[in-house]
Amino acid sequence: MAVPSPSAPAVRTEGLGKRFGPTEAVVDLSLTVPPGEVFGFLGPNGAGKSTTIRLLLGLLRPTTGSAWVFDAPAGEVARAHRRLAYVPADVSLWPSLTGRECLDLLAGVGPGTDLAYRDQLLERFALDPDRRARTYSSGNRQKVALVAAFATRAPLLVLDEPTSGLDPLMEREFRACIAEAAERGQTVFLSSHQLAEVELACSRVGIIREGRLVEVTGLAELRRLRRAEVVADLSTPAPELQRLAALPGVSDLRWPTPVRLELSLTGPPGPVLRALADADVAHLEMREPSLEEIFLDYYGQGPA
Repeated sequence: MAVPSPSAPAVRTEGLGKRFGPTEAVVDLSLTVPPGEVFGFLGPNGAGKSTTIRLLLGLLRPTTGSAWVFDAPAGEVARAHRRLAYVPADVSLWPSLTGRECLDLLAGVGPGTDLAYRDQLLERFALDPDRRARTYSSGNRQKVALVAAFATRAPLLVLDEPTSGLDPLMEREFRACIAEAAERGQTVFLSSHQLAEVELACSRVGIIREGRLVEVTGLAELRRLRRAEVVADLSTPAPELQRLAALPGVSDLRWPTPVRLELSLTGPPGPVLRALADADVAHLEMREPSLEEIFLDYYGQGPA
């Protein structure tokens, strides 16, 4: 396998854009991901994440700009794909082959596979490799693709919404595999619409909305996006709870009725819960808003 230049970024785009008729799916996207980084590509569904990845993989021709995988132009598909392994959001396998046969086929066309590590991954992901692919659930098809990718020696792993269909136990194994890939010096480009997934796995994050890269940031900055919506129904009015507005992390305190309060909270919930403990709370609810709600709140209604 050709060894990429050590000075070349693992992923680089300059002014990358893709238009489908009147629709701009990706707009003037410039991004650099250095070798060895676990990089999160975060955005709500429909933001342009998968289109960007297809441009990187050479599966789509850009309308504007350019992309490179290490020092290989993305359009030189054979050369670029010798340096990467890819897991799509919706995995399709050869239905008449067993899982093991699918893995062997993928190993034969990829940049090299550690077979002993692959056997470990089969156990860790609780995947029966001797069943026909047509019998696999979507989650098991996802596992086949993840095992094939993580067992490879590709210097770049491109993962597009890779945990769809996985249960929480398998998501934990997935994060462990990300950490192991990073320890080996592999670059991971992880696309997701799940803030928590990116926050747990990545060291730096690019945020895309409506096809535009609106921010590239570290985890400390990313955490400012995380917030919870708190709703408390009271048995009787509690005017003293107006003081919640002065607590750390509390914003947008609202009183739709005298016995219902709503607020937004960033950071630990302890101070708010202690204040509410002194009131006659009949019902308490906390939820995390969707990523789209967070983006609308943080970046506003229009394009960035």
